[in-house]
Amino acid sequence: MSLRDWFWIVLLGAIWGCSFVFNAILIRELGPLWVTSLRVGIGALGCWCVMFALRKPVPRDPVLWLQLAGLGVVAYAIPFALFPLAQAHLASGIAAIINALTPMVTAVISHFWIGGEKASGTKFTGVGIGFIGAAILVSPALSSGGTSQLWAVAACLGATCCYALTLNITRSFKHVEPTAFASIALTGAAVIAMPVAFFTEGVPHMNRPETFGAALAIGLLSTAFTFQIMYRILPRVGATNFATTTFIAPISALIIGVTVLGEAILPIQLVGMLVIFFGLLFIDGRIRQIWRRAPV
Repeated sequence: MSLRDWFWIVLLGAIWGCSFVFNAILIRELGPLWVTSLRVGIGALGCWCVMFALRKPVPRDPVLWLQLAGLGVVAYAIPFALFPLAQAHLASGIAAIINALTPMVTAVISHFWIGGEKASGTKFTGVGIGFIGAAILVSPALSSGGTSQLWAVAACLGATCCYALTLNITRSFKHVEPTAFASIALTGAAVIAMPVAFFTEGVPHMNRPETFGAALAIGLLSTAFTFQIMYRILPRVGATNFATTTFIAPISALIIGVTVLGEAILPIQLVGMLVIFFGLLFIDGRIRQIWRRAPV
């Protein structure tokens, strides 16, 4: 991949890492279904604003609308609810490490997907290295407490599988303009998520200003903005390469902890960062190129 593609992947991963913090703030006052409803609802509004500002044509095919809406439910409504649901009983560090499984699951699904990317041994090696790095990065959080219920771990795994599956499905919609894709898919997710949230969790009550701020941030920044970028670079970099954004998320969470919460960086976490970047170089193919050029 080009350096420009890597820039966007690192930026998106950093922003999505902030989503764990926003989730933690939102679940103080809201149920997990309202967390996902606000995220996809605000995200959809943001995407439609971009759509009309750029004067992009709105697709008129009703079949396409149904397909993208259904994809939005699987790709957004379900996993966006599963993570905050799990984080109510699960340490954020554990949720982040499970989320870092996405590239591995994506590579496996894509390898066997009809017309999908056939992963090389080098790419599989890079995915494995990246996962090890993510495990090292959050190992202090894992050892400091928190044991969690098995169903919460399973919820995170379910969200990871949703991401991996839909990253491969998205390849079949290359002909759809990216802004329209994001707008319709998020709208479909919101149309399903909001009524379910009303019937199961009642009317939401938000009294803290940080709850409003987190809702706007996770909807506009972590969803509307990032999706404008995601659907533009995904066809170019491929599902497996794009899924490496989940290796970046734990790093951004650590940086936020240091700069905002005053937490200290442990040496083992620095090691984890280095291992993650080494894995990214493997996935990108740069390590293999260096080895081939090296004199024998």
